[in-house]
Amino acid sequence: MFSNWFLKSFRILLFPFALLYGFGVVLRNWLYNKKILNSTKFGLPLICVGNLSVGGTGKSPMVEYLVTILKGHYKVATLSRGYKRKTKGYALANATSTALDIGDEPMQFHRKFPTVPVAVGEERLVAIGQLLHDEPGTEVIILDDAFQHRVVDAGLKILLTDYHNLFTRDFFLPTGDLRDQRNAYKRADIIIVTKCKQSLNEEEKTELVKEIKPLPQQAVFFASIIYGTPYHITSKQFLWLDDRTEVLLITGIANPRPLQEYLEERILAYQMIEYSDHHIFTIDDWKEIQTRYNNMPAAKKVIITTEKDAMRLMKFENELIHLPFYVIPIEHQFLFNEAEQFTDIVIKFIQNFKQPA
Repeated sequence: MFSNWFLKSFRILLFPFALLYGFGVVLRNWLYNKKILNSTKFGLPLICVGNLSVGGTGKSPMVEYLVTILKGHYKVATLSRGYKRKTKGYALANATSTALDIGDEPMQFHRKFPTVPVAVGEERLVAIGQLLHDEPGTEVIILDDAFQHRVVDAGLKILLTDYHNLFTRDFFLPTGDLRDQRNAYKRADIIIVTKCKQSLNEEEKTELVKEIKPLPQQAVFFASIIYGTPYHITSKQFLWLDDRTEVLLITGIANPRPLQEYLEERILAYQMIEYSDHHIFTIDDWKEIQTRYNNMPAAKKVIITTEKDAMRLMKFENELIHLPFYVIPIEHQFLFNEAEQFTDIVIKFIQNFKQPA
């Protein structure tokens, strides 16, 4: 509690820097809005998934959700920046790619959807052209974490905001978590409030919609995160959690709290080693994980990590084989029976797509 209080107090002291950052963001958006800076449109459907803040709002599970509903109907590809990879420039995932080559989230997409082209590139304007050259039959591209990158103008923009940290209640970095201005939400076609509690009712939904103030053409959805059955990181065998299980939880994600709450409801106890978001695991980290696991006293003990973290731990694959090391998948679940409505908007956007003039 003291550390949280200290962090909040420190961030308040950084308010002048937040004002400077905010001024830069507002100026940049003004230049784009006035067409002084140009956005480029492409002659195929581009779907952008992003947020206004730093931290986890569920972008990766949303990209996976879109791939799942589209890949049986269209030749779909994904394009990410490839955050914290050790390479530069454009790259297309292949059989020898690792998280160090393309980033943890793109590697996750590649492993889950091996027939779907997964590309990375810091300059999306250039990378789209290279992707289309490598995969000329591509019909739809999903742009991961690209809402604030206005150099490319996607035809369908999906904005995610965390139920526990709505953009309407946030402020610019570093005092808050916003990397774009609040009213940038007006550029979105779809707004999804993610990580909602499953018990969210109609009254609460109505109040949240009033707070967001969507434009008439914007659709607002609500989704919760659901966790799947943990599977072994190498053998893929499933694990059934129960109140006899003690877990060593390994996380390098922006917000591990929902996963902690999920485990607290199901297991005997857990210990946790928390790393920074997108942390690159070292041999010292691996030794620490092994030591902590070996010192756990429970008869039934396992190690659990997220899918994103698993991509960065696969470098220790030869040793992982011998440990009860499991990965827990997550996905979005739309509330109020609106999944079909969301899918319909996405499909109609693709079907009715018109070439830019």
